[in-house]
Amino acid sequence: MTGKLIDTIEVPKGVSVDLRGNDIKVSAGGKENKRHFKSTEFILKQNGEGIEVWSKHQRKDLVAECRTVASHIRNLIKGVGGDYVYTLEVVFSHFPMNVSVKDGFVEINNLAGAKHPRRARIIGKSKVEVKGKDITVKGPNKEEVGQTAANMEQATKIRGKDVRIYQDGIYITGKMHEAKAK
Repeated sequence: MTGKLIDTIEVPKGVSVDLRGNDIKVSAGGKENKRHFKSTEFILKQNGEGIEVWSKHQRKDLVAECRTVASHIRNLIKGVGGDYVYTLEVVFSHFPMNVSVKDGFVEINNLAGAKHPRRARIIGKSKVEVKGKDITVKGPNKEEVGQTAANMEQATKIRGKDVRIYQDGIYITGKMHEAKAK
């Protein structure tokens, strides 16, 4: 095989990995994460207790891509061991906002006095919980949780007004990983 071994990812006990080409499925304790990598410039191999990431060539950009793939795989494994949690805060000074979860969307009412509600999509298996001014987004997939939180931030972006004065919106205040208690 021509190429270079870039990284080896250890798979903890109790975590099963199904690897088929550039498709990977990681599962443990009833949770499951899947990912398809589009690039063809690397090879994934299952080697006993770990996964090897091989680069087909030794160019800098391809080696960097392989390291990114290894990080994604680590995040998938970490996600089945416990949830990723993003905390957000509802901020308003001019008009009181109402935030609720409905049918796979987060609905934001009365942002800056607007008559029509704004909606932010909840991605994948993420769960959104609203308690007053605090919003918590949890899920096993880091990308889905992060995108759900980003959708809420983007949905409340105020356009056409001075952002130094109108600071109403929903903002990410914290990111963490909750490990499962053993």
